[in-house]
Amino acid sequence: MKSDLDALMHARNLDALIIFGNAEHNPPMYYMTGGGHVSHATLIKKRGAEAILFHNDMERDEAAKSGLKLISYSKYGVEDLYKKAQGDAVLASALRMELALKDAGVTAGRVGIYGTYDLSAVFGTLTHLQKILPTVELVGEAREDSLFLRVMETKDEAEVNRIRQMGRITTSVVAQVREYLTACDVRSDEVLLKEDGTPLTVGDVHAKIRLWVAEQGAELPSGFIFAIGRDAGVPHSAGNPTDLMRLGQTIVFDIYPAEAGGGYYYDFTRTWSLGYATPEAQALYDQVKEIFDRLNENFDLNAPFKNYNQMTCEYFESKGHATPMNTKAPVEGYVHSLGHGVGLNIHERPFSGLTAGDDQRLAPGVVITSEPGLYYPEKGMGFRIEDTLWVRPDGKIETLAEYPYDFVLPMKRWKK
Repeated sequence: MKSDLDALMHARNLDALIIFGNAEHNPPMYYMTGGGHVSHATLIKKRGAEAILFHNDMERDEAAKSGLKLISYSKYGVEDLYKKAQGDAVLASALRMELALKDAGVTAGRVGIYGTYDLSAVFGTLTHLQKILPTVELVGEAREDSLFLRVMETKDEAEVNRIRQMGRITTSVVAQVREYLTACDVRSDEVLLKEDGTPLTVGDVHAKIRLWVAEQGAELPSGFIFAIGRDAGVPHSAGNPTDLMRLGQTIVFDIYPAEAGGGYYYDFTRTWSLGYATPEAQALYDQVKEIFDRLNENFDLNAPFKNYNQMTCEYFESKGHATPMNTKAPVEGYVHSLGHGVGLNIHERPFSGLTAGDDQRLAPGVVITSEPGLYYPEKGMGFRIEDTLWVRPDGKIETLAEYPYDFVLPMKRWKK
């Protein structure tokens, strides 16, 4: 949580931190500012001191909504900086950063670098800054163990309520998609039809999903997956827009919208087969659902998350499927890890990979996904079930948005 920031900075021997970029769609900056229309900003926080947000004058009112101490870039005189830098825009940026750091009381020590911004611009600025301020050591971190992913790993109740609300929006959109699909007419060759009698495509469904998410006031900054047949068997295939919607083929619908402006995500997957399912598809779906249920029954407070990925691998291997436990980079069977944290990032700590550290645990306050799956693209099928779960302070595991797990969806205007 944010209250842990100074303690974590101390533990990592960081004297200060800098965040670059916009306040929207930039998790570290959003976390510190609360978002808003503040672009090309810089935030500097010295350990033990309040954060300072450096901003353009045109966005002073938006910046003020953060409640942080503010300093306008205009304080530093862009013409004087360019003159000193002899017209070198990157050097001028570094000179401005030097002045900003001094205003924040940072003239030496280890300084962590975070945020989302143009890599070339930041690299150029920091290269010059290191020469200008040799007493400052600029520090980068591995993403999966970065300071901000550590701070964000546990959520307070207000954050969880925002994720829960995104869950309500997500399941509402999923219900709209289900209602739309099951109400379609079906051609004699089992292809679904639109209202005008033309074939319904995956691209048509994608357009509906984008519209319905937008109507709920949410966004899809990381995309989504609605894939049928072979594409359903490749976990991150978004779906081929020209594929026809047909009965009896597996559909993986993985949707992960976020609050508008780059806020909190929800993550959710269901697998459907319209009208009917083949016996093989039904058997594979039943296996995914069995381990999904078994996991929910066995999640324990403070247990390492990777233990449940191991449990999933062992179950699927007992059914004859390849998994990462004994197969290097499998492309069929169970091919990914069990889940991940969810928050301002769609993927964040704790992670569940077999090599994840024991410190990535189901601690009170974490929000995770559980998403076992099986994938057989050459058989034209894939399966995944996913819910987003909160480890409550009392140790109980709560699904943040309930939704049915039906695999075969009956068609209202078709009989086998």
